[in-house]
This record gives sequence, C-alpha cells and structure tokens, in this order.
Amino acid sequence: EGQVGSDGTFAIFAAPEFGIRAMARVLLNYQRLHGINTIAGIIERWAPGFENKTAAYIAHVSQVLGISPEMPFNVETRLAELIKVIIKHENGQQPYSDELIKLGLRMAEEPIVYA
Repeated sequence: EGQVGSDGTFAIFAAPEFGIRAMARVLLNYQRLHGINTIAGIIERWAPGFENKTAAYIAHVSQVLGISPEMPFNVETRLAELIKVIIKHENGQQPYSDELIKLGLRMAEEPIVYA
C-alpha cells in the first residue's frame, strides 16, 4: 500500500508513513511468521552481508536499543525504536517525528484490503 514505484532494488512510497508501514509489517512478520526475534537475526535478514556491513549494522542497532545481538526480545513492543534506528542507519539521519512513526505503525495494524 502506498508504493508508487521502484528504483530497481527498493520500493518507492508516496509518503514516508507508507514506507514506515511497510517496514513495520516486514519486521513484525520476521517474528510472527519466521520466529526471528533477535537483533542479529532481524538485521541479517533485513540487510544481508552481500549488500551491507551487517556486523556493524547489528552492533549499531544493539547499542541503540540496549539489547545484546543474540538476546530474544518482543519485536512488537520495541517496534518504534527499532524502526527509528534502522531508518537512521540506512539514511544517516532519522528525520521523522514520533507522530509520523506512530501513524505508520497504526497503518501497519490495519488489515490489507485487496480490490
């Protein structure tokens, strides 16, 4: 929802809240569907080593969240924090307000409607 195109590798969204929504759904599915509930597991899947410096990425997320890379945690309860640090790591900044992040998270909770 909200995807307006692709750059050939990544989706392009009409507005940031749609990208946040998509990110939230993906991260929640890592835990709900695949049982991935550690920072190491999440980042290894989100940002594989053939595209990223995954070890540094994991260390950054772990430091910011204050969670050991291999320690299981409830992704849903830390989702806003996780999304913020991923955005910052991916873009070098995290320009979105807490309200915009919350909007994207609320949108992620809504059922998908197929027309």
